[in-house]
Amino acid sequence: MSEFSLHHVTRPSTLKTNAPVLIMLHGYGSDENDLFGFASEMPEELFIISARAPYPIQPYGNAWYAINFDAEMNKWNDNEQATQSRDLISKFIDEVKAAYPISNDKVSLLGFSQGTILSYAVALSYPEKVKNVIALSGYISAEMLPDGIETNDYSHLDFYCSHGSQDQVIPVEWARKIPQFLNTLNIRHTYNEFPTGHGVAPQNFYEFRSWLNQRLEH
Repeated sequence: MSEFSLHHVTRPSTLKTNAPVLIMLHGYGSDENDLFGFASEMPEELFIISARAPYPIQPYGNAWYAINFDAEMNKWNDNEQATQSRDLISKFIDEVKAAYPISNDKVSLLGFSQGTILSYAVALSYPEKVKNVIALSGYISAEMLPDGIETNDYSHLDFYCSHGSQDQVIPVEWARKIPQFLNTLNIRHTYNEFPTGHGVAPQNFYEFRSWLNQRLEH
């Protein structure tokens, strides 16, 4: 797969041309097979691509960027790696559009945790490349966004955002700031919480699948 920036797995669409595409971005320490488990339950017309993050971590799994701990055990993100991954995903979107029989303007991202943080960064930095974003258990990191995003045209974008109210990895308070942030940019969005930890409850899955289904019909 040397012609692609990211290793990935695919599930073809029932449509032979111009298929809507869903690109999955997994969380820290996982791989392309994680979210791909959703694929068999997703609409058949979707061309599904699940990508592997570029940085292998020990003892196994991959990351979109390093999370480091200082002497006081405070976490900090490698924002340089994060912005490199943001731009790599943007390039990857162009590559898959050229390689697969998918639509140029029906690109949806589905992220979990660190993959969600990157999904926000990609959609807000390169809005012309994305239409819908399903953002699970993540938050918006301003450090991963370029200057001047308030001048971008976000009128076509639509976000589904959800978080577990008992999340022990990413505090729900961080996620609760998302609607206000998106409102300031006049971006359409749905935000919902579920009584779970850092994961995707069945009712969460059914809700975002229904949300995406409605948008595929338009």
